[in-house]
Amino acid sequence: MSPTARISTPTEASAQPTIVVPVIFDDGAAFIAESVPLVLGGQSIPRTLSKEWCAQQGLKDEAGSVAVLRALQGANVAFVSLGSTYTTIESFRLAGAAAMRCAGGSSVAFLLPTDAVEAPRDAAQALVEGALLSSYDYKKSDDGSTFDVVPLGKPLPTVAVHDAVTEGVARGGVVAEGVNWAKHLINSPATDMAPRELARCVESRLDDDYFVKVEVWSEPKIREERLGGLLGVGEGSAQPTRLVYAMYDPQPGASLPHVALVGKGVTFDSGGLSLKTAEGMTTMKTDMSGAAIVMAALSIASRLQLAVRITAIAPMTENLPGDRAAKPGDVLTIRNGMTVEVLNTDAEGRLILADGLSLAVEANPDAIVDIATLTGAQRVALGDEIGALFATTEVLADYFALASSRSGEALWRMPLPEAYETHLESDVADMKNIGKPGAAGSISAALMLRRFTDGRPWVHLDIAGPGRAESSHGYLTKGATAFGARAIVEFLEAVALDSTKS
Repeated sequence: MSPTARISTPTEASAQPTIVVPVIFDDGAAFIAESVPLVLGGQSIPRTLSKEWCAQQGLKDEAGSVAVLRALQGANVAFVSLGSTYTTIESFRLAGAAAMRCAGGSSVAFLLPTDAVEAPRDAAQALVEGALLSSYDYKKSDDGSTFDVVPLGKPLPTVAVHDAVTEGVARGGVVAEGVNWAKHLINSPATDMAPRELARCVESRLDDDYFVKVEVWSEPKIREERLGGLLGVGEGSAQPTRLVYAMYDPQPGASLPHVALVGKGVTFDSGGLSLKTAEGMTTMKTDMSGAAIVMAALSIASRLQLAVRITAIAPMTENLPGDRAAKPGDVLTIRNGMTVEVLNTDAEGRLILADGLSLAVEANPDAIVDIATLTGAQRVALGDEIGALFATTEVLADYFALASSRSGEALWRMPLPEAYETHLESDVADMKNIGKPGAAGSISAALMLRRFTDGRPWVHLDIAGPGRAESSHGYLTKGATAFGARAIVEFLEAVALDSTKS
């Protein structure tokens, strides 16, 4: 589905169809690092590309801008902009994506001047992430192409730097492959990715991961465990409900930080009896993004061998208007005993997450993170490129601010005002599943979810907007984005690293 990333040498790079040279801009002119060879593909490579030449070729100071020197014989040479500095990691992701686009699906070599890069491991990882994420195609099988990262130095990179680049390439491959796996699940037609099949796909992947145990709960087990929100949402569908409960523990018996991840897995959301419009249903196979993301994050953590315990929980169901479907006014009892009056069956994600969060509390984690394509209000507030972040502690908010910056997945912190708790008051249950019409929809959903976290440190990510891209741009491909998966992995790694320091 994507090329293979690998470390390469200048000699090997010369045999690739496209060789990519990064440039940085100053006052309209583009500059090339001294470690880049003076001749590539039979073409002379200057140290400076004039302001006039860049303007003529459309090469700009925006990261990912590209100009290609097409060759009749030998390799094409592409100049890709990193903006004005070698230090912005997101620019390397955009450059990696641009490199793959200009290569037209064939193999490409990217020259990385390590003497100019402050963090060679991070730069190499970002390059590979951008290249492989942008190359994902649901309809295309692996074509055997490669994305070669060529570390350069004057005269050569040090052993330590070369090892750092090698590690970055490997890490980038693991992260991008895991995210693309999640994207593939999300992009699959709902008929092919019903709860039972989604659970099977997750179990099949995690069975190959180190220190991971997986349980798939079928409906008898779900009833036994009293998951009333999950069962209530699934009543309208002929497809059986599932829950995947996965655990990663790389050092059994050790005192590692423990994070619980909970992801919404509605494999198709018609709205139930509160039926969506025909247009509103067209992308609702995406509504199981949270489930795919948390399982991808656990899998990536295992393959990166992160020193952190993870419990990942994904309730999976369809929300359809069958003859047994939940009706507006019904009351569901969640696992922890709280009751919810269902006034809108299209606000179903919070019902299944309530069960998932209740289970997460019982796992006794140090922190809980849930992620879901939850509310249209999030998209209204923040659009399609920024996710909503709700956090109950400043420590978690700070962790995710850093994770957002490092991953390139933009998050904006939203409030959890106590005054809005009244929006959830019900006359017949502990709460209702919607707030005031047209007012603070994403906040009221978050406030409802908070009630099932038992006061534990908690983060809620609402990705209804950025969970899907309407067109391909940067390193995003049209369709599912699995937005938030890389930020969660960055968070897990930071938690693991900080625990070793304490």
